[in-house]
Amino acid sequence: MNGPLPSIRSRLGGALLLWSLLGSTAIAVAVTLAARHEVDELLDETLGSAAVALAALLPAVTDAPAVAPPPLAAVGAPADGPGFAWQLVADDGRLLLRSAAAPDRPWRATPQAGFAVVGTWRVLGVTLGAPDPAGGGASAGAGRTLYVAQTLVERSEARAEVTLAALLGTFAVALLGLLALRGAVRSELEPLQTWSARLATSEPENAASLAPPTRAELVPMHRALSALTLRLEQRVARERAWSAHAAHALRTPLAGIDAQLAVAGREAPPELRPRLERARAAAARLRSVVDALIGLFRSEGELQRGRHELAALVQRLPVAGLEVEVDPDDSDGTIEADADLLSAALANLLDNATRHGARRVRLRRLGPHRLRIDDDGPGVDPARREAMQRALDEQELDAPHEQARTGLGLMLADRVARAHGGRVVLPVVTAGFAVDLQLAPERADAI
Repeated sequence: MNGPLPSIRSRLGGALLLWSLLGSTAIAVAVTLAARHEVDELLDETLGSAAVALAALLPAVTDAPAVAPPPLAAVGAPADGPGFAWQLVADDGRLLLRSAAAPDRPWRATPQAGFAVVGTWRVLGVTLGAPDPAGGGASAGAGRTLYVAQTLVERSEARAEVTLAALLGTFAVALLGLLALRGAVRSELEPLQTWSARLATSEPENAASLAPPTRAELVPMHRALSALTLRLEQRVARERAWSAHAAHALRTPLAGIDAQLAVAGREAPPELRPRLERARAAAARLRSVVDALIGLFRSEGELQRGRHELAALVQRLPVAGLEVEVDPDDSDGTIEADADLLSAALANLLDNATRHGARRVRLRRLGPHRLRIDDDGPGVDPARREAMQRALDEQELDAPHEQARTGLGLMLADRVARAHGGRVVLPVVTAGFAVDLQLAPERADAI
C-alpha cells in the first residue's frame, strides 16, 4: 500500500472543524438577522418613547414662524443626542419648532403620523391634539405633528455593534466547542493506542495474555483477536508436538546408524574406511541439527539461563578436523545463556565453517551476552553477506531451498539467539567469515 493510511483522529478532527464552521456560520447568520430585527424594533421603540416625552414637555405654541433652535431648556425639553433630532410642524405644514440637529424644512410636506425613511433619517410622526384618554378633551398643542428622528448612520452603527458581538460570541462558543470535541475524540481514541501497546507486549500464542477492552466498541475486536490467538495457539501446539516427536524419533535411528558405521569402519577394508568416516560425520551433523531442533522446541518454555565457561562448552562439541580457539586474553571467559541451546547453535556454526573450507575458528566474547565466531575460510562477497543478513532479519524460514539466501545452520543459530531475545549479525570482516551471536536484547547487552 502506497502512502500513509488515513487517520481516524485526523478525519474526525477535519469533520468536526468543517461542521463547526458551517454550524457556527449558520447560527451567526440567524443570530445576525434576528439581532438586526430586534435592534430596529428597539430603536423604533426608543423613538416612540422620545416622542411621548417631548410631547409632554413642549409648550403650546402659536402659529408664528418657528425660530431654530428654540430655548427649550427653560421648559425642561431634552437636548439633542447623537444622531437624534425632532421637529414640531403645524397642521398646514409650517415648521413651528425644531432641534439644533434637525433640518430647517419639515421632513414631510404634508403632516403624517407613523414611521418613514426620509433621506438619511428614520422619522416617527406623532399627531398632537388627539383626545386625552383621561379627560376626553384635546391635549396641549392640538393640531400639530411632532417628528422624532434618528440618522440611518447611527442606526447602522448600532446594528453593526450588535452583529459583531453576536458573531464574536457565536464563533467563540463554536471554537470552545470544537476544542472540547477534539479533546473528547482524543480521549476516546486513547484506549486504542493503549490497547495496541499492550497487545504488542502480549504473547501471540496465549489468548489469556490479551489486554482486556476498555470500550464497548472494542469488545468485538477483542473477541476476534482472542479466537484468532486461540486457533494460533492450538496450531502451534500441534506443530510443536509433532516436530518434537519427529525429532526425538530421529535420535534413535541416528544413534543406531552411527553405531553401525563405527562397527563397519573397524571391519571394513582400509580403502572403504574414509567413506565410512564421511558417512559418520554426516550422521553427526544430522544429529546436531536434531539436537538443535529439540532444544528449540523445549525453549518455547522458560530458558535455563546461566553463566557457563565458554571453553567447557566447546569441548563438548563435535569439531573433528577443525581447530577451535577460545580467546585466551579474556579473563572472564563466561557467557550467560541456555547451555543446551548455545551448544546446539555453536555446533551448527562450527559445522558450517568446516563444510565451507575453514580449518581454524576463533571464539571471543564481545560482552556478557554476545559472542563472535571468526573462521579462516574463503568467506563471502559483500552482496552475498548483505543478502544473508536480510534473510536473517526477515526470518526467511519458508523459502524453498534453491531460493533460500542462507543455510539451515545460520537459521538455527538465529532461532537460538531470538529465543534469548537477541539475533544473529554478520559483521563485515577483511578475511574469512564472522558471526555475532547476540543472546540478549541490545539494551541488556550494553549494560
